[in-house]
Amino acid sequence: MWLLRLAWALPVLGMVASSGPSPSASPTELPPDKASIFADLSADELRAVRAFLMSCPELGLSPSRRGPLAKNTLFLVELLPPKKRLALRYLDHGGRRPRRQARAVIFFGGQAEPNITEFTVGPLPRPSSYRPLRFKGSRTVPFTARPTTQLEYELLHGVLAQAMEPLHQLLLDTTGFWFHNCSQRCLTFSDIAPRGLVSGERRSWLVLQRFVEGFFLHPVGLEVLVDHRDLDPRHWAVQQLWYNGRYFSSPQELAEHYERGTLAVARLPEPPSQQLFSSYEPRGHFTTSTPTGVHGAKVCEPQGRRYRVRGNQLEYGGWSLAFRLRSSAGLQLFNLRFNGERLAYEVSVQEAIAFYGGHTPAAMQTKYMDAGWGMGTVTYELARGIDCPETATYLDVHHFYDADGPVRFPHAICIFELPTGVPLRRHFDSDFQGGFHFYAGLEGQALVLRTTSTVYNYDYIWDFLLYPNGVMEAKVHATGFIHATFYTPQGRRYGSRVHSHVLGNLHTHLVHYKVDLDIAGTGNSFETMDVRFENISNPWSPATASSTTPTLGLCCHAGGGKRRESPGAGGGPRTRTYHLAVTRHHENEPTSSSIYTQNDPWEPLVSFEGFIRNNESIDDQDLVAWVTVGFLHIPHAEDIPNTATPGNAVGFFLRPFNFFDEDPSVASHSPVIVRPLDPPTFSRVEIQRWTPASPGPCIGPEPFTYNGTY
Repeated sequence: MWLLRLAWALPVLGMVASSGPSPSASPTELPPDKASIFADLSADELRAVRAFLMSCPELGLSPSRRGPLAKNTLFLVELLPPKKRLALRYLDHGGRRPRRQARAVIFFGGQAEPNITEFTVGPLPRPSSYRPLRFKGSRTVPFTARPTTQLEYELLHGVLAQAMEPLHQLLLDTTGFWFHNCSQRCLTFSDIAPRGLVSGERRSWLVLQRFVEGFFLHPVGLEVLVDHRDLDPRHWAVQQLWYNGRYFSSPQELAEHYERGTLAVARLPEPPSQQLFSSYEPRGHFTTSTPTGVHGAKVCEPQGRRYRVRGNQLEYGGWSLAFRLRSSAGLQLFNLRFNGERLAYEVSVQEAIAFYGGHTPAAMQTKYMDAGWGMGTVTYELARGIDCPETATYLDVHHFYDADGPVRFPHAICIFELPTGVPLRRHFDSDFQGGFHFYAGLEGQALVLRTTSTVYNYDYIWDFLLYPNGVMEAKVHATGFIHATFYTPQGRRYGSRVHSHVLGNLHTHLVHYKVDLDIAGTGNSFETMDVRFENISNPWSPATASSTTPTLGLCCHAGGGKRRESPGAGGGPRTRTYHLAVTRHHENEPTSSSIYTQNDPWEPLVSFEGFIRNNESIDDQDLVAWVTVGFLHIPHAEDIPNTATPGNAVGFFLRPFNFFDEDPSVASHSPVIVRPLDPPTFSRVEIQRWTPASPGPCIGPEPFTYNGTY
């Protein structure tokens, strides 16, 4: 059995296998060419898909980055993973290699009734056909549900600049910056979503900010509601404005109040040219004399790497898996095995959500669903020695998202072995007379597969960690700039005043994962258990008062032996509906969210509720666990300039539970055992180790470099 444990006080639930591993099973290596059925599309494959679709006259495709909105464009191309049954037939039974296919998303904006349609395109590498892609409940996607493109943002900027012309003097007097005809000391904006109040709308609140370093923390007190539903920007209009706690129907009305002196204005101080509060420039000092102007501790591999990357296949200790970085949502693991036994067919990020509260219209409307913002594509360069150790393996990726061809993102993924700083296990066996019988310990290490998503203000650090004892951890850290609005006294109910004119709005982060566990096959079962206390008589002293003993339930499966689980405590924010839901695997339920949910949450294309409302049996079936983790973030002054990672990480563990005969990390050659040779004097000891006595030198002399382009 494999036990699924969610971090920070969530229920412990588990999958039960129909049978455990065969004691005589030997580890098997999956050839890299087999792992490649899950590999992301190459740049050549992405270009081939685009060229083929552009050559189809019936689609009428135009370039994405120029021209009007009312046109047909290719928005997204990514791998369409093979169906699970076909993949398993190929991986396990020598079946035919599944066809390599692409998922293509086309915006049909150049027709009488615009819509979004997804297509299967193949076979790769030389595509020759396409057909509509259908999933459970799939239908024609309303055009208003589409993610916002770079072209639409450019048009929004132009419309907003024109609309702000009557407010030029107000903005110049109160902020020292402006929007209309600006080349320096400019204002910018952040947009929020959902874009409206009902399905079919496309109305966005825009938060104006001073365009300085860390502009997310520089709102100027003006928020503007723009209706941009029409595909002709000439028909876009400002519908409302909010300035310093008051609503206005038009820019002209706001300007008139300012000119008449009947407007409560908020004059912002001039931002300093150095050590701006939203910058990373050092300021202040620590009160101790310990040095901070030198490098701190580093990760090193003194005798080379202990893992292997071959294409998209990763191997470490007993672990092997295939991985990809899908443009639509992020990291995705396939065929996760330990010592040759498949534990999971798929473990993947599905969605990241942030629900906000606030007094301003933008704050109260903000419900970010980051798959709709290209969460899987904003995987910018990882900095050596900061985002990942200098010794890490860095991999480039290509995304085709709102572009006219594949875009290379260098160093978007890193892989490294990490000393955990705590032993995996250890014991000091005291003789209780000032000496010891032996000491034994195994240093703690894990292999980390990492990427990041910078979704505008927030940075998510996505990790999958593999431990030598058969434990896998999925974890996400939240950092970056908080989503801030302009401070008003009424806003104190919804957050903290983190700077003179800045309110950090409280919000809840929720992250959704898919965990398709295949423990010793696809026939798995699932049960939950509660802890209860039972009063029993003490069997060796019946006259003694009863004691209270916790009782655990047993989780069993008809096809195999007993499997035990130890449940954890419940809890967590009430905003989360399900900590964990378990469904039967269906090929037409590949994801729990979509890139369209952000802009049409009222009638979502993918409704997760439909996955769990069919009352199907989950006994001895191919099961999928859908895991939700998250935390409530009440911003505070220490979130300036950025939210720090300590205390802002959540995740879950997959842990073996009576699956092996013993801790599988006993296969590691890294333990150290110390035994005294001459007790009770203890002047000589025997040290047993199976690695070199000294690790040797660590870090190379190469200086730090960074490019940052993509």
